[in-house]
Amino acid sequence: MSRVHIVTGSASGIGHATRTLLEAQGDRVIGVDRHDADITVDLTTYEGRRTLVAEAERLSRGAVDGVLAIAGLAAPSPATVGVNYFGALATLEGLRPLLTRSVAPRAVAVSSMAAMMDTDDELEQLLLDGDEPGALARAQVLLDTRPAGDDRIYPTTKRALSRWIRRVAATDNWAGAHIALNAVSPGVIRTPMVADMLATPEGVEQLQRFVPMPLNGFAEAEVVAQLLVWLVSPHNSHLCGQVVYLDGGSDVVMRGDSVW
Repeated sequence: MSRVHIVTGSASGIGHATRTLLEAQGDRVIGVDRHDADITVDLTTYEGRRTLVAEAERLSRGAVDGVLAIAGLAAPSPATVGVNYFGALATLEGLRPLLTRSVAPRAVAVSSMAAMMDTDDELEQLLLDGDEPGALARAQVLLDTRPAGDDRIYPTTKRALSRWIRRVAATDNWAGAHIALNAVSPGVIRTPMVADMLATPEGVEQLQRFVPMPLNGFAEAEVVAQLLVWLVSPHNSHLCGQVVYLDGGSDVVMRGDSVW
């Protein structure tokens, strides 16, 4: 049976690849992005988030089967805070009522293996506390004072997102409502987000040094899309609150068995 999904970041990269795969299997996708989408919004703004929820309800006629919060930024910028964390939460929480009307509701967000890198404790706590003005202000401080080449904004947003998913996935609002909520943490994926760094041998070498991916190296967007499609399918009946590192082995190389 055809299912209905909301996919943010649908115009390019992982979001576009995911939309393509979902539509190829006969599902309906309502795409969300800043351009070339069914719902054109800026998720850094409150107005954009409100419009997303209202338009998603209108276009879906009040019910969706899958919500995929894929939209994200990698730039060292306060806007990255707005999209990667607060935009993702607004997507998942704002569309959760539409999921409760599905017989097999599923939700997934895209985090990153960068959550294992150096982060900023103060920014992370502001994110987890839901203090968006404070988090934006802290991000600006980090941007103004960071050493060259140091970015703690992006990894902090992804770490906080992963922690939020772990905190809420098993609660009454999610698991208690039969909604499977999980995340995928990719390594380096060949998308427009990293195209500039992959354009030179020096950039490739730098990425390989910071993100070791011994299993098959950097991946294409379709690799992540395949997992996302399964995570929002009815086949995923029991995965709950998991952050799946689809990273070619980065997690293994960097953390080993320390998580146990």
